[in-house]
Amino acid sequence: MRNYHQLTQVQRYQIYSLLKMGHNRTQIAECLGVHKSTISRELHRNRGQRGYRPGQAHQHAISRRYRDRTHIMPEAWAIVEAKIRQDWSPEQISGWMTRNLATGISHEWIYQYIYEDKQNNGDLYRHLRCQKKRRKRYGSYDRRGKLSNRVSIDQRPAVVDTRQRLGDWEVDTMIGKRHKQAIVTLLERKSRLVLLRKVEQRTAEAVADAITHLLKPWILDVHTITADNGKEFARHEWIAENLNIMFYFAHPNAAWERGSNENAIGLVRQYFPKKQSFDNITEEDTEMVMNLLNHRPRKCLDFKPPTEVFIENSVALHS
Repeated sequence: MRNYHQLTQVQRYQIYSLLKMGHNRTQIAECLGVHKSTISRELHRNRGQRGYRPGQAHQHAISRRYRDRTHIMPEAWAIVEAKIRQDWSPEQISGWMTRNLATGISHEWIYQYIYEDKQNNGDLYRHLRCQKKRRKRYGSYDRRGKLSNRVSIDQRPAVVDTRQRLGDWEVDTMIGKRHKQAIVTLLERKSRLVLLRKVEQRTAEAVADAITHLLKPWILDVHTITADNGKEFARHEWIAENLNIMFYFAHPNAAWERGSNENAIGLVRQYFPKKQSFDNITEEDTEMVMNLLNHRPRKCLDFKPPTEVFIENSVALHS
């Protein structure tokens, strides 16, 4: 049985034109690439007193979709609102509810719920992530100097790329306003678990101490670390020896080689924006953000949270 897909407004105008040209329902379905039952259903449900008119048909479909949304129980919408206030995205909420509660609420409906709340002077929209346009840079050069004895990502084991094992981490730093303090970010590639620690200065010594502090509790689940070529990672040999792991460096200007960590920084920036000073950020603040991100379901993890994936794999590995 074929899946039913809702028609777009453009497709409804195509149906109208093809009807005027004398095509039957089977021929129209073939032209649009849908099942003929979709065309039959469309002409039956969205036909007006003056026949099939695409604009009117689309409004009928939208109205029916809204009525369907109102049939969702208030308890389900209460769960949706609670998750929004925990900064979950509509797609994460939809996937999590389908997986754990067997409740089908599409992310489009959740967005509509948020926008209607905004029109009624609600504040749910403030929990949506702000996605800024990023300017792509061309012809830039790495002016931060060369690190001694760095090991290239080209020598990293191939298994790291597959994300099949636990214990391969990516590291980077987030800089606060006026380049004063920084936050060290670590991400485990398989589970997407995020670790954060603020440093008062972005020196090699402070960053090295932060990395070892964050990873020591997970020492059995640390095999490799991959970083960019920043001077703050100058003590990579000390880190590798201290944790008994291998430390690798991505190619200059190749952020995609540490894409998971780049994405994690984007999520953290929702709470610690670029223009914000890190002066008043406490350990409790970074712990709160870690908990929010690590207990939030991720689409790439089949809507499981990183903590669940990390623990499942860690227990299976060491049991």
